[in-house]
This record gives sequence, C-alpha cells and structure tokens, in this order.
Amino acid sequence: MSVERVLWEEDATGLAGLVQKGELSPQELVDAAIARAEATRPDINAIAEPLYDAARARARTVDRKLPLAGVPFALKDLGIGLKGVPIHGGSRIPAFTADYNSVMVERHLAAGLIPIATSTSPEHGLRLMTESAAFGITRNPWNTGHTTGGSSGGAAALVAAGVVPAAHASDGGGSIRVPSACCGLVGLKTSRGRVPLTPLTSESWFGMVVDHAVARSVRDSARLLDLTHGPDPLSPYGAPAPKGSFAAAAARDPGKLRLAVYRKSPLGLPISAETLRALDTAIALAREGGHTVEEIDLPYIGRDFMADFCKTVTSAVAGTIRAEALRVGRGVLGDVERATRVLARFGDIIPAGELYEILQRLNATSRRLIAETAPYDAVLMPIIAHPPLACGAMDPKGADELIENLLDKLHLARLLRIKSFLGQLMDKSLWFTHWPAIQNVTGQPSIALPVHVTEAGLPLGIQAAGRPGDEETLLSLAAQMEKISGWQKRRAPLKVPS
Repeated sequence: MSVERVLWEEDATGLAGLVQKGELSPQELVDAAIARAEATRPDINAIAEPLYDAARARARTVDRKLPLAGVPFALKDLGIGLKGVPIHGGSRIPAFTADYNSVMVERHLAAGLIPIATSTSPEHGLRLMTESAAFGITRNPWNTGHTTGGSSGGAAALVAAGVVPAAHASDGGGSIRVPSACCGLVGLKTSRGRVPLTPLTSESWFGMVVDHAVARSVRDSARLLDLTHGPDPLSPYGAPAPKGSFAAAAARDPGKLRLAVYRKSPLGLPISAETLRALDTAIALAREGGHTVEEIDLPYIGRDFMADFCKTVTSAVAGTIRAEALRVGRGVLGDVERATRVLARFGDIIPAGELYEILQRLNATSRRLIAETAPYDAVLMPIIAHPPLACGAMDPKGADELIENLLDKLHLARLLRIKSFLGQLMDKSLWFTHWPAIQNVTGQPSIALPVHVTEAGLPLGIQAAGRPGDEETLLSLAAQMEKISGWQKRRAPLKVPS
C-alpha cells in the first residue's frame, strides 16, 4: 500500500502509531502529505501559505517518541501566531507575521505535529462559507461545486481530502462545526477557556471564539485536546479541569445518558427535510446506544437573542479594523470586502453603553439556558439548515447586492439601527446556519457529528451540546455513535489514491 493511501485512510492516532513502530517515517508522511496537497490544490483551493520546506526540515528531526510524531497538520490562517509565517486572516490587508508562536502552536509542535500549510479562511472568519476576495473559493472534496462551510473551511477541506488527518480550527459562531457538518468530519467546539488564544490575544469576540480542531475521528479530537488544553497565565478564562484524560473519555462506554433534542429554528426560518432527517438519524443512533431522548423547546433563544449576537460581532469587527489600521499605519477599509466594511461601520456606531447592555442580556440568557438544560447530558440540534450550499450561493445578488452597495457607498450603516432592517440582513447572513452561535454565547462545548450523507452524496452533520466544561461526556457519546454508525470509514471521493 502506498504511503499516500495510508495517509488517506488512517487518522492521526493511527499514523502516529505507525511512526512509533518504525513502519513509516515522518519524512515519508510529510512528503506524501505535500504531494497530496499539491495534487488536490487546484480542486479545493484550501491552502493560504505552503510550509513545505519547514515541514520537511522538522520531519527530519522530530522525536519519534512524541504522541503524534510526524503527523502532518495544518494551521488556520486566522487568529494564530506562527513564527515567521504571514497570517492573512483571509484578507487583502497586509499580512501579520509574528516573531513568536502562539501557545497552542507550541503545544502542537511539542506533540510532534508537523504543519505543512496554513488553511484558508473567509475574511476575518466572518462568513460561514470559505470564500474571499483574497484567496477565492475553497471547495468541498465531496463535491467541488459545493461549499466547505466556514470559517475553518480550508482546514475541513484539507482533512476531508486526505491531505492531513486533522487540522487546527477556530469557532466564533460555528466555524468548527459548520465545516465539519459540510465535510463529514468530527468538530469539537470546546468550552470557553479550555484552550488559550495567547499571546496573540487574550480573548476574541468577547470570549465567544475558541480554538481546537477538525478531525476524521473522535479519538483524534480527544487526543488533540489532551495535548493542547490547559491554562495560560495570560488567559482571562479557565475551563474546569477534566476528571481524567479526554482520550480515556472517548474510549469508555458513556453509560445510559439523558439527552434532549431541540429542532426548532431560533430565527423562525425554513429547515430542510434533509437536515431534519440527519437529526432523526442522530436520535436513532443515540437510542440504539441505550440513551433516552426528549424533545425540548428553548423559547427565549429567538430572533432578539440572535440579533444581540450579531451586534456583538459587528462591534468586534469594528475593533479589529481599528486595530489593523494601527498595525499597518494607515486606514484599511479600502482593503476589506464590501460586507466587512458595512459590518465595521455598523459596529462603530453602537454606543458602548448599549454594547454593555447587550452583553449583560446575552449572559442572562446563557445562565437561563445552562440552568434549564442542566438535567440533560447533551442536547442534540442541527448545525446547518440545508445540505452544503453551492459555491457562491450566499453572495448578494439583485436587490440584495444593490442594498449592500448603497449601504457601503453612501455610508448608510445607520439604517441597521432599524430593527426590521437589521433582521433582514441577519436572515440573509444566517439562513444557512441558525443554531451554532448559541454555544459561542453560552461558552458550552458542542461537537459536530457526521451522522448523515444526503442522497446527492453530500455530508450533513448535526451537533450535541454539553454542559459547560464537560467535553468528556460529549466525546464518550460521540465515540459510541461513531462506532455504531461506522462514519469514521467514510471518505470523500476526490482523487482516491491507489
């Protein structure tokens, strides 16, 4: 069997085992990953910066006794410091090049992982489709006419295409879970404070952004979390310490759990029959595992909640644009995409007192949700309301494009202060992804489960959201469902190696 075929078939844990037994060398794995990256690059367009020379050099010296020694990996082109490597954030703003590694990168390297590339992201992670003026369209290895989701779409594409078995990803409004749902992967959005973002930043989007990974298997997600979690002196948040290792949690039977299912749209927007079918598949797998499942409603998670979330994001975007202007030494609104400009201008006119009020309101709703769902070990709910969209499907067209142009050129962001106008923009931005932001606001962990493939052959995952700090139960449940379903063996049909 060729090394490329082994890379395509195995997860990170399996590849590391082969390296540690001497059956494969890190150099062979890295060379195979680079060859596959280049072979699939024209099809999926998932690489922002190739790191091939550095990867080959690291492969020659990596300690083969390390937990994930020699395993090829990718780092997201957003919100991370990788010494000497330009990070673009999916934008045409001049790239940021750190003279240090983020804490998480240091932990990746200490585990033996070998970054071969940075993966594409939409501009500043703002879209849940990975398409940008700077890098173009990143495409789904299951069907290159369709989206990978976003904002960790490049990471998901590289994993689904068999270039790397797992990749760094981040999630501020579904950006780990949406690409996982679109690409047939496991994607764990961790609890707030589980993994530090330092020293690049202390927090992002008022604590709503977390970092972890997209992976082929539950055991890889658990193992990566074991190797990267833990406090850092510069972090403002800290998640509760796990009772044991996350890998041990993924390896054990979860016992009989009490699960809930929430199937309504918090936006009151249509949900496809395929999404509900995927949710029912997850429910059936859970019941086959011996768990009880109860339908629940969350009436206070509605349009006002989602509008408050959107306003916090626009405020964060406005702050980011200001910080980038200071870094570059000039205004950067001309460098960014039209939609980013509109959001930044709106964020700039939200008064500080109103923003504080919004955050307090979101925190109060979070406390209520956490308290009311505490009796359940996890809550199953959708991630995407429709199967993976065609590339370009969320670009504004016709009247929508005209309105966005007017908002931009005439500096009419103040119109978004009108509730109905903001609601229309929110619906156009989130009609594909109604649910994921809930857990970013509450800080809860949530794991994307690749339970379903549509009749058209596209993955469609759902999520299980857990109690704050309780990734262990989610990983145990997910591993059981993975075993029952056999989803870990599914592979995208793109350039299957012989």
